[in-house]
Amino acid sequence: MATDKELSDFLKSIEKRAFKRAVYAVRSEDAALDIVQDAMIRLAEKYADRPAAELPLVFQRILSNATMDWFRREKVRGAVMQNLSDFESPDDDGDFDLLETLHTLEDTLGTESASDAVSRAQILQLIDAEVGALPARQREAFLLRYWEEFDVSETAVVMGCSEGSVKTHCSRAVHALAKALRAKGISP
Repeated sequence: MATDKELSDFLKSIEKRAFKRAVYAVRSEDAALDIVQDAMIRLAEKYADRPAAELPLVFQRILSNATMDWFRREKVRGAVMQNLSDFESPDDDGDFDLLETLHTLEDTLGTESASDAVSRAQILQLIDAEVGALPARQREAFLLRYWEEFDVSETAVVMGCSEGSVKTHCSRAVHALAKALRAKGISP
């Protein structure tokens, strides 16, 4: 059974990545924040009795389900009434970068030139945009495998599909990202 501190520490460690994952899925920061908060509350209310080692997989599954619930609600809401906010153009930029944890390490602060910093920021924005443009299942598999660092079987559990499907989605996502980035002049 996870202690209150373990649960709290886990939620603190996962909040930014979970938020970014939800933003990629629903393309709305406000909705993503609601989804992540709901997922965190569900975890704390219903699964706090689980061992701390199980929390990451349980939370990712809850987050996936909360995201799917949001899409279902949006579909019903759209069928019942016209949502005027759908006609607004989303001009807001996200506060987080895809690879924010790679930005600057403590020992490298101030050692990067301004042009290198701008170039890196532009590349990260391109990667962020290309990940956001992936089909939903490919994006989910890619983020779980390479961002959350889940193995294939854990990713399959979270996504509710076979390990073969996870491998297929990941492979297609990596190839699509590589192709899109090469087309923009970025090579590995």
